[in-house]
Amino acid sequence: MSSAPPASPPPLLNVANVLTGVRLLLVPVFLAVLFADGGTSTEWRLAATGVFVLAAITDRFDGELARRRGLVTAFGTIADPIADKALTGSALVGLSVLGIVPWWVTVVIMTREIGITVLRFAVLRHGLIPASRGGKAKTLVQAVAIGLYLLPLTEMLGPSTVVDAVRLAVLAAAVGLTVVTGVDYVLQAVRLRAAAAATPRDPS
Repeated sequence: MSSAPPASPPPLLNVANVLTGVRLLLVPVFLAVLFADGGTSTEWRLAATGVFVLAAITDRFDGELARRRGLVTAFGTIADPIADKALTGSALVGLSVLGIVPWWVTVVIMTREIGITVLRFAVLRHGLIPASRGGKAKTLVQAVAIGLYLLPLTEMLGPSTVVDAVRLAVLAAAVGLTVVTGVDYVLQAVRLRAAAAATPRDPS
């Protein structure tokens, strides 16, 4: 019996990778819109929120499409987390530059995001650290927090302690999930390396 021919690798130009590329291209567009008119225009802030939401939606679907349709490529594996961090980082840095989000929040979140991305690539030869439920929840809460701070709610509704409290609560939840899931990923990486070191190597 002849063996079945090996499955061909997915094409580099596929819908999942296109969505990832679109997200990367939207980052400079988002920054340009956010800082238009000094970042004080209600209309431009609404537009920046729209661009951010559109980019975040592509993040929701590209990985799922890649896995469901067998479109996982080396490019997508590398570019997807880079696009995620570029979008989140640009939004947080932009909001901190405008004095809307404290710099310490941006530093904590981005240190974790960049550090865990580097860590996942560092242990890739030992195995893949999959996205956990906590990690997915962290991504969602981060996006919601950023969206709430991007929206010019104070300009549209006037000063409101309720709006301020909701924003702060969601941002605090995002920071908490960011730290907790970061520690969890570090522990997973340690266990992965330990398991790889304990596995006897094939002498052949």
